[in-house]
Amino acid sequence: MKIERIDEKTVKCYLSTEDLEEFNIDYKDFILRNDKAREVVHEIFTQAAEEVGYKPPQVAFDLQIMLLPDKSLLLTFSERDPNMDDEKQFLNCLKEMKKMFHQAKEAMEKQEGLAISDEPGPVAPADKESKPEFAVFVFSSLRKVMEFAAILPANLRVESALYLHEGYYYLYFLKGGASYQRYSRACIQALEFAALYTAEESRAFHIKEHGECLIAEKALKHLRG
Repeated sequence: MKIERIDEKTVKCYLSTEDLEEFNIDYKDFILRNDKAREVVHEIFTQAAEEVGYKPPQVAFDLQIMLLPDKSLLLTFSERDPNMDDEKQFLNCLKEMKKMFHQAKEAMEKQEGLAISDEPGPVAPADKESKPEFAVFVFSSLRKVMEFAAILPANLRVESALYLHEGYYYLYFLKGGASYQRYSRACIQALEFAALYTAEESRAFHIKEHGECLIAEKALKHLRG
């Protein structure tokens, strides 16, 4: 288990395949947020406090889960800031997730002896021009997707599609005609029921290509009934 503190309110943890075997846990447990996952989260917080002086959130936290190609996991824990607007929270979440993905990819390429460019790729600033207008969330069950759909305003003009892949439900969630503020708020609400899978086209395409499309258009509207 490797822990890195990002800032005062955020810490990330890398769980290797060996760590997951030792804890007898996998990606599904974190998606389900079951007792086994809660025990591991408690262990992570304890170790983070000892190693990097991290103070666990007193009220609530957001958890981003990234499944790496070798089946290891990258987890990011962020304390919710009531003074931060939903749009900024969403963009910060995507920014950190993208950073984690590229760091993990680079580490794996080094281990496999692959050539890596010395120059990092361009990273767009989190301004109005670079705001992503879609995200993919992964849910543990159809019931969770329906619960999320039920809390959204009926007049929210977003677009959505639902895919099934390896037992998980992937919601392709697009901004559509909604304002970015309302879309961001909905994305933050989605984290109550699901994990953020990606906001990058390349990873989203993998789900479209290999998953089963259950509802191609207006998935949330259909599930809300």
